[in-house]
Amino acid sequence: MKILLLGSDGQLGRCISDKFNTSHYELVYTNRSSLDITDKNKVLNFLKSLKPQIVINAAAYAAVDDAESNFSEANKINHLAVSNISKACLENNLLLIHISTDYVFDGITDTSYLEDDKTNPINVYGKTKLLGEEAVKNIGCKHIIIRTSWLFSEYGKNFLKVMLDLSSKRKELNIINDQFGCPTYAPDLAEAIKKILDFYPNKLTYGTYHFAGDQTCSWADFAEKIFEIANEKKFISNIPKIIPVGSDHYITSAKRPTNSILNSNLIKKQFNVDPSDWRDGIRKTILKF
Repeated sequence: MKILLLGSDGQLGRCISDKFNTSHYELVYTNRSSLDITDKNKVLNFLKSLKPQIVINAAAYAAVDDAESNFSEANKINHLAVSNISKACLENNLLLIHISTDYVFDGITDTSYLEDDKTNPINVYGKTKLLGEEAVKNIGCKHIIIRTSWLFSEYGKNFLKVMLDLSSKRKELNIINDQFGCPTYAPDLAEAIKKILDFYPNKLTYGTYHFAGDQTCSWADFAEKIFEIANEKKFISNIPKIIPVGSDHYITSAKRPTNSILNSNLIKKQFNVDPSDWRDGIRKTILKF
């Protein structure tokens, strides 16, 4: 079975590539230079020529703060390009697996978010990602939308890699302790996608699902666990002192949700996919460096 992977050089795209390398699927990789997903005709012609059965869209404009002053570009990638992809999938009767974000929610809740909870993004990134979700649903192609959060791995730029880098440069670190979420090990998300595809085509239940970490934490908690495990594995020799601070300590262009905890029960029930064990993910990431 042939799969087209969009965004293959991003963090998640590279993790998907690793997971599918030894599978029975034939994976075709594209990035921004090999396929302009903002060009509707190019997307349609590419899919007609390639004839995949499945499209995985891991491409995104994910620079959350930059998006605040660059709505046009963020909207082009996160919304309009997704519309192009969805229309091409509908025309060719293809399954689209589209990756979205916890930032479609406003964070004003005392519990974890379910798939059908009201969305209300508070920054441009979240707004454009929500517009992308709505395009997929309104166009009506066969689809699975997966919302995830706080992705990390050995690839790209992410919180874990930043913390490990700072451990050798700082004795103290001010880390936010009033924003809460579920860190997600990107290879676990790639594995979840692989397991979902085991149900395709006859037993696949289309719709929106959440996949994230199995335990909630603040950014300060996350940093503490990163340093604890890195020290345990003798990857770092210095553990910086973590000073918990409120989110108002850092002035950022984009607001972040206070609570972006995703409930992953539905994806487990439907596809027998366990949430991401992000503590184990930290260990696995460190061992790859």
